[in-house]
Amino acid sequence: MGDFLSNLSLGFGVALSLQNLLLAFLGCLVGTLIGVLPGVGPIATIAMLLPITFGFDPTGALIMLAGIYYGAQYGGSTTAILVNIPGEATSVVTALDGHQMARQGRAGVALGIAAIGSFFAGTVATLVIAALGAPLTGLALIFGPTEYFSLMVMGLVFAVVLARGSILKAIAMILVGVLLSTVGLDLETGEERMTFGLAFLSDGIDFAVLAMGIFGIAEIMRNLDHTEHRDVVRQAIGRLLPNREDFRQSYKPVIRGTLIGAILGILPGNGAVLGPFASYTLEKKIAKDPRRFGRGAIEGVAGPESANNAGAQTSFIPLLTLGIPPNAVMALMVGAMTIHGIIPGPQVMTKNPSLFWGMIASMWVGNLMLLVINLPMVGMWVRLLKVPYRMLFPAILMFCSIGIYSINSLPTDVMFIALFGLVGYTLIKLGFEPAPMLLGFVLGKLMEENLRRALILSRGSLSTFIDHPVSAGLLAVAVILLVIALLPSIRKGRDEVFTE
Repeated sequence: MGDFLSNLSLGFGVALSLQNLLLAFLGCLVGTLIGVLPGVGPIATIAMLLPITFGFDPTGALIMLAGIYYGAQYGGSTTAILVNIPGEATSVVTALDGHQMARQGRAGVALGIAAIGSFFAGTVATLVIAALGAPLTGLALIFGPTEYFSLMVMGLVFAVVLARGSILKAIAMILVGVLLSTVGLDLETGEERMTFGLAFLSDGIDFAVLAMGIFGIAEIMRNLDHTEHRDVVRQAIGRLLPNREDFRQSYKPVIRGTLIGAILGILPGNGAVLGPFASYTLEKKIAKDPRRFGRGAIEGVAGPESANNAGAQTSFIPLLTLGIPPNAVMALMVGAMTIHGIIPGPQVMTKNPSLFWGMIASMWVGNLMLLVINLPMVGMWVRLLKVPYRMLFPAILMFCSIGIYSINSLPTDVMFIALFGLVGYTLIKLGFEPAPMLLGFVLGKLMEENLRRALILSRGSLSTFIDHPVSAGLLAVAVILLVIALLPSIRKGRDEVFTE
C-alpha cells in the first residue's frame, strides 16, 4: 500500500506540472472535438498529430495522445445523443437510448449521466491500472523472448477473433502488416529486404506514414463517399444534472458497466469496444421491463458510457506493462513511444517511473478536465455539430501533408501517405478492416526480434516454444481461440453479433 501511494504521489507530481496539465487539457479538448465531429476518429487524429509531438518531451507527448483517446470517448457520446450518429465505435450503443432521451427533451440529463458515469469509470480504471501495473510488470520481467513471442501470437489471434467481418480477411490483414514490418535493411545481416532497390525504403516503412495514410487519408476519402446528413435534435437540451430518481436508476448500471469495461478493456484485440455492447445487453437482460430499452432508458446510457471509458483506460494495461498494444490506438501509442526513444514494455516502469506513473495520474486529471469541458461547453459542441464535413476535410488534408513532411522533410513521405490512403480506402471498400494490419506492423518487428533471440538461445530448436510451460500455455490458448472462432456455428454467431 505504501508503494502504491508513493507511486501515485510521484505520478501526480508529474501530471500536475504546468506543462503536462496544458498538454492533458489540449489532448482532452482535441479528443472531445474529434469525438463530437462524426467522421474523424481518435485513430486518424492520433496518427495525424504524431509529428507535432516530436517537439515535446516523451511524457508530455504521451499524456496528450492518451487525452485524445479517452477524450474522444466523451465527445462520441455527445454526437450519439444529439445527432444519433456515434462519433466513435464505442458510442454506438449510447445512440439507441441517448438519442431517444434527447427527442423527449432530456438531452441534458443523458449528457450529464454519460459524463458523470464516464468520470466514475475513469477514476476506478485509473486505480485498477495503478494497482495492477506493478504486479503485472514484475510478472512481465520474468518473461523471456520465447514467452514474449507466444504472447504476441496470442495477442494477434485475439485481434483476429475480435475484428469485424471475415476471420480470413483479418488474418490476411495481420499477415500483410507483419510483411510490411520486414521491409528495409536486416539489422543483423545488413541485407535489403523487399526494397526493390529503392533507397528510401532501405530504412523500412515509417510508422507515421503508414498510420496517417491508412487511417487519416483513407478516413477522409471514406467520409466523402456518402452524402452527409445530420439530424441534430431541435428540442431544448434541458437541465444537465440528473435528479435523484435518475441517479437511483443509474448508479447500479454505472458500477456494473465500469466492471465489465475494465475487464474487457484488458483483452488484446480491441476488447474495449465490446464493453458497451456487453453492458447494454446485461442491463436489458436484468431489467424489470426490457421494453423500455431503445425508447429512452437512462440505464442504456449510464452502463455503456461507463463501460466504454473504463475499457478505453484499462486497454493501457497491456501496453504499459507488457509492451503489447491491444488495439490500433495503442499500436499508435507504441509508435509514439518508439519515436521518442522509449522501448515499450515492463522496463518503462523500472527505467522511466516518472513517465509510467505520470501517464496513469494524468488519466484521472484528464477525466476531471473532461467533466468540466463537456458539461458547461455543451452549447458550443452543438453548434460545432452543424459544421459541414466538406468544410473540414481540406484543412485536415493540408494538416496531414504538412505534418508528415515536417518529420523527415521528404516529399516521398507525402506521396506515400497518398498511396497508403488509396490502399486503405480500397481495403475498406473490399470489406477488409485496416486496424489488424497496423497491429501486425507494430508487433511484426517485436515478434521477429523475439523469435530470433529465442531461436539463438535454443540453438535453432523450434521446440523451445513448447518446452517452456508459459509459452506453451499461451500458444495453446491462441490455437483454441482460433479453432473456436473458425467453427461454423460459432462463426455464424460471431457474424450475427457484429452485424447487430
